Amino acid sequence: MAGQLGFAESWVSPKLGRNEILDRLSQEVRWYRFEKLLGRLEQGTGRPPFAPLLMLKALLLQQFYALSDADLEEAINDRVSFRRFIGLPLEAPSPDHTTLCRFRNRLVEAGLSEKLFGEFSRQLEARGLVLKRGTMIDASLVATPFRPGSSSGTREPVDGDAALTMRKQRAHYGYKVHIGADEESRLIRRLELTGANVADTDMADCLVCGDEQAVYADKAYAKRARRQWLKAAGIKPRIMHKTWGGGPPLTFWQRRHNDLISPIRAQVEGVFATLKRWMGFTAVRYNGLKANRSHSFLLALAYNMKRSLKLA
Repeated sequence: MAGQLGFAESWVSPKLGRNEILDRLSQEVRWYRFEKLLGRLEQGTGRPPFAPLLMLKALLLQQFYALSDADLEEAINDRVSFRRFIGLPLEAPSPDHTTLCRFRNRLVEAGLSEKLFGEFSRQLEARGLVLKRGTMIDASLVATPFRPGSSSGTREPVDGDAALTMRKQRAHYGYKVHIGADEESRLIRRLELTGANVADTDMADCLVCGDEQAVYADKAYAKRARRQWLKAAGIKPRIMHKTWGGGPPLTFWQRRHNDLISPIRAQVEGVFATLKRWMGFTAVRYNGLKANRSHSFLLALAYNMKRSLKLA
């Protein structure tokens, strides 16, 4: 049973392996709903060596602590709190890094990471943690360790889905993560991963949820048609104004509009800071858009879980 350590638990202190964050997640998340989604992995594949929910929880630990597969295997063997969280008894064998990798690949092939993220988003809404007063949209570059190579005699990229772009007169090869975050709670509501050369504004509309009161964004998203579309949908377009090439300068009220929006819009930077600094998303881990997109939803799921503990 999840959360139990088996027969060996009766011989150790009840404080052993206690981790407040993991214990709260075990109690507050409706894990049985994830089990229903993960049940699709067992169809036609035979009985897996470990329960899919146990493996999902292991991958979430990987996101919480920015661990590699090998480090995760070692941590599960070393930390009682990890075994308690995933529901693995002390005397039971633990999944190795190969098993963890295979399970993650099955998630990718089944396209389940986005569905798991969506399931928890519904749980957050049911708990009233998503306030919907505004959505902050922005994008950030994410590097790839798979640099362009020349093994075939030509300069072909090793990661064919990564792309080259320029940012502040510096070349960047990799991806771009686009996020729509709830204004006050800073929970991630929408997410997309693209090549680095995709313009921020191209992905803006799919980051709008449709039920928020306002959309906050910087000058990169300034577009007359977008403002009109949001107004028609009853959403306040809190998008910063910018001057167009050769056009008139901003009016006093446009500058005032920007001054009022800027500190609110800037809060989305805290979301990116957490993903990159504390959860290791300074670079993608895998080769190809499909695998990295799946990982980005797992990462967003883990972020929302930890963030929800601060809001509850």
